[in-house]
Amino acid sequence: MPARRLRSEEDARFMARAVVLARRGVGRTSPNPPVGAVVVRDGRVVGEGWHRRAGGPHAEVVALRCAGKAARGATLYVTLEPCSHFGRTPPCARAVIASGVARVVVAVGDPNPRVRGRGLRALRAAGIGVDVGVMAAEAGEVSAWFRHCVVHRRPYVLLKLAASLDGRIATADGESRWVSGVAARRWVHRLRNRVDAVMVGAGTVLADDPALTCRIRGGRDPRRVVVDGRLRVSPRAAIFRRRSVAPTLVATTVSASPRRRRALERAGAEVLVFPGRNGRLRIGAVLAALAVRGIVSVLIEGGGDLAAAALRERAIDRVLLVSAPLLLGGDGRATLGALGVRRLAGAPRLTRVTVTRLGRDLLWDGAVQY
Repeated sequence: MPARRLRSEEDARFMARAVVLARRGVGRTSPNPPVGAVVVRDGRVVGEGWHRRAGGPHAEVVALRCAGKAARGATLYVTLEPCSHFGRTPPCARAVIASGVARVVVAVGDPNPRVRGRGLRALRAAGIGVDVGVMAAEAGEVSAWFRHCVVHRRPYVLLKLAASLDGRIATADGESRWVSGVAARRWVHRLRNRVDAVMVGAGTVLADDPALTCRIRGGRDPRRVVVDGRLRVSPRAAIFRRRSVAPTLVATTVSASPRRRRALERAGAEVLVFPGRNGRLRIGAVLAALAVRGIVSVLIEGGGDLAAAALRERAIDRVLLVSAPLLLGGDGRATLGALGVRRLAGAPRLTRVTVTRLGRDLLWDGAVQY
């Protein structure tokens, strides 16, 4: 087998391991990206690691520490370009150079303006061989939410909907538990475990009184965000009562009652105030404020008016629609509020759609094209 082909196959194999490690950090590292790293010497893994939490050592540093002296002359595989600036931790590029590795294989570059090519240039200037682009698609998917937040300065937003076959989320009397089945509800908790925040509207809190916690073993609760322009939610709602290490934020308008605001703050909520008219605020402004707080991904779970407002502002990046085999009829409550679509050509569409079975239900998953 030609040497170049053998090297290419080895690079793909060891980068695949780095991608697996990077996935372990999804939902745990924000505002930093999830990254995996593997150190290989003479065709054998001598060290590996991943970024476990913001403020902790980065993947490259963990892998190099694990390798110790065996790193000298070895190859480092890393899913994202090593950083070159001081943040909560020293620059990774500096640690890579000091380790004595002979070659670094990088899957994708870092879009952060503070890094973007600087880490690669520093490695090359130190005489280290650098190759970029091995398993770029797979590694890029793992860090996609981070990359989106850096480029667009707002979190990556997923919209989760659960509806009957005829597009209803509740009966005419408002009964919605449970439109989707047990398997779909388990899937939702796994999704909450991965995102930084879950967002709902005031109507969902009033109708369903959700806790929005993650109820899987070893999971962690996302931050809870309630969009409530008039502060209609009660400080006795489950989202405030249910004990969680995850904070609850309430986004409201300047015209909302100061008394109600103080009551929610006493219940433990952080109240964010935005300009707004008639109790309505811009979802984009809320998302920008969340990005400043280090939130990279947001899952919108309800309700129909909040979802429609986010779609109207083109703030939804991906839709996850759980379709249940029920028919609730025209007097049931619609999945979405008004979008103002006048022509089919102007309707948001899903692209790159996949369909997966969740027990009795089907999950439609696609990126939004406006």
